[in-house]
Amino acid sequence: MQVEPGILLREIHTPDDLKNFSKDQLVQICDELRQFIIDHVSVFGGHFGAGLGVVELTVALHYVLNTPDDQLIWDVGHQAYGHKILTGRREAFHTNRLYKGLSGFPKRKESPYDAFGVGHSSTSISAALGMAMASKYKGADKRQHVAVIGDGAMTGGMAFEAMNHAGVSDTNLLIILNDNCMSIDPNVGALKDYLTDITTSHTYNKVRDEVWSLLGKISKFGFSAQEVVSKVEGAIKSTLLKQSNLFESLNLRYFGPVDGHDVNHLVEVLNDLKDIPGPKILHCITVKGKGFAPAEKDQTKWHAPGKFDKITGEIAKKIPTSPQAPKYQDVFGHTLVELAGENEKIVGVTPAMPSGSSMNFMMKAYPDRSFDVGIAEQHAVTFSAGLATQGLTPFCNIYSTFMQRAYDQVIHDVCLQDLPVVFCLDRAGFAGADGPTHHGAYDLAFFRCLPNLVVSAPMNEEELRNLMFSASEHNGPYSIRYPRGQGVMPDWKQALRKIPTGQGRIVREGKDLAILSIGHVGNYAVEAAEKLQKNGIDMAHYDMRFVKPLDESMLHEVFTKFDKVITIEDGCLMGGFGSAILEWMVDHNYQSRVKRLGIPDEVIEHGEQIELHRECGFDPEGIVSAAKEMLGTTVSENLKF
Repeated sequence: MQVEPGILLREIHTPDDLKNFSKDQLVQICDELRQFIIDHVSVFGGHFGAGLGVVELTVALHYVLNTPDDQLIWDVGHQAYGHKILTGRREAFHTNRLYKGLSGFPKRKESPYDAFGVGHSSTSISAALGMAMASKYKGADKRQHVAVIGDGAMTGGMAFEAMNHAGVSDTNLLIILNDNCMSIDPNVGALKDYLTDITTSHTYNKVRDEVWSLLGKISKFGFSAQEVVSKVEGAIKSTLLKQSNLFESLNLRYFGPVDGHDVNHLVEVLNDLKDIPGPKILHCITVKGKGFAPAEKDQTKWHAPGKFDKITGEIAKKIPTSPQAPKYQDVFGHTLVELAGENEKIVGVTPAMPSGSSMNFMMKAYPDRSFDVGIAEQHAVTFSAGLATQGLTPFCNIYSTFMQRAYDQVIHDVCLQDLPVVFCLDRAGFAGADGPTHHGAYDLAFFRCLPNLVVSAPMNEEELRNLMFSASEHNGPYSIRYPRGQGVMPDWKQALRKIPTGQGRIVREGKDLAILSIGHVGNYAVEAAEKLQKNGIDMAHYDMRFVKPLDESMLHEVFTKFDKVITIEDGCLMGGFGSAILEWMVDHNYQSRVKRLGIPDEVIEHGEQIELHRECGFDPEGIVSAAKEMLGTTVSENLKF
């Protein structure tokens, strides 16, 4: 199904087409662009509220800037749907986030208008500053460099590092602060309060507006007026606000706040700012979900709602005909509350993902023992280490892909000090439609080399509960990884029991070959073993549970009994679980033939998880094929899936 654009939007294929319209037509273009996004996401799903909130800003930027020569970077990229639609991808937008289709995030390989690939937060200012510095070096003084960053992403330490550098760079850099008091969940911390002070100071805003009206437009009065504005506004900000202006103290010229939904005023302001040299910041006030009432009312729910009825606002839900397994994240959330009820030392930590990780269950049950530290993974890890030094047991829940940002802190602040911090890595393995910026492909490899750290992965919900219980009583660092989505056990809430560290389990006995699995993909091995059994192939299955320490007694049994072994993991093959098994085999002088299944050494794009598993060859059919190859047999028709 193709979504039909409005009468003006259908004429826009590039920003050059947009420039052919008059300013009087921009409001209608914004209305049509917003409606196109609503129509599209209601049918195909995807990120929603963030894109609606920057429609006017997107149109204004492409109307004023000379993209793609001018460099426009969107932080994170949830909000870039309008940008993609205006830059030649409208007709292909129905493939957004689908396998082999458009990426859900800006991507350099996809379009010259995507100046920088994004997905993780707080990177835009650094990237834009690097581009601006390169332009300065090459003498491209007229090129514009714009970073659009939300107030949530602005809490990330990298954004402050970049602003600190930008303030002394003398480059043509414009930072646009898209201030809507939200990331995915409501923002937290002192910066949120500071921005609220700026935007709600009636005295400051009244005086600022009067001064602006007195001087008139900057473009009419030239540079002398710009100097006056700078001096007068700086005095107003410092005098009338409780604090001196944070951004001005970093030597960034501050402008705003401005209404981020007034497209014509934004065009005027952006045109004026093009003529002001040096690093500067424009503070735009927007509403996440603007133009769709349910999304404005419940911004967290409508961040990425899936398909919905655009008339009633009812989100589509599949009605199951039988009991369903829960999401792994919900098992984590409920189990953490259960453990905290029995152990007062347990606390929870999340870097701005309380709903995405289900840490919000803990925050509701034990608000004084739960901490949302903002988009600050490095801080989350070291903060957890600090809690652990005082006898507490922090469960630090960070998506696998975001844990990459805190690797030094895991080593330096947790592992070297052997502190009892429990890392729960949600979204491990393929993240699905969010693609390579969000795949959790590397944690097994980069964690298993760290001293003192236990590295584990449950095959199902019961195992997750038991590993969490075991970790809560372990005196040292402990990691548990689990995937996005549902588990396999509708009746998941079983009595907790402790799993000895480094102990695997035998899932299925066999005699022809063995498969060693780690984590949820072990369920594929169960399915494959049943298929193979029907064809007379008897495959043993061992759920290792731990990548570190490995169950050495089990491995001795495996390599003594089998000369053909398959390993399977939802992680990178380079240095991952399969590599650990091969290292152990060589160190102990076994000579079995081993086939490793997992994520190859390449970038795997977006798609449904099963589509990506199939592409990499570790779906059930891929396991059957690997077993067939090792045994030198052919796959009969009844083995095909």
